[in-house]
Amino acid sequence: MDTETPFLPLAELQTQRELSPPWRVVFLNDAVSRMSYVVLVLRKVFGFDESTATAHMREAHERGRTVLWVGPRERAEAYVFTLRQWHLNSILEPDEKGGS
Repeated sequence: MDTETPFLPLAELQTQRELSPPWRVVFLNDAVSRMSYVVLVLRKVFGFDESTATAHMREAHERGRTVLWVGPRERAEAYVFTLRQWHLNSILEPDEKGGS
């Protein structure tokens, strides 16, 4: 019987994460959420200061979307999940630029 574990060694797993392409967390504007609410949530979820959160809210309001974060897919998925729990429409998409 083979007793090898099906798991990757930690060093190999870390290398795979580093080589994985980055993903974007994109917030989409909606006509329901108050601007002050969006700023509050962005500050809580991402730790943005007031001016950064406001800039993202304004970009989404004026352009329909804003990229909030770029990085590993697992963390991006967690951010999208959290934003949706706050009832903010967000999506996950690959970052073709390789970071921004």
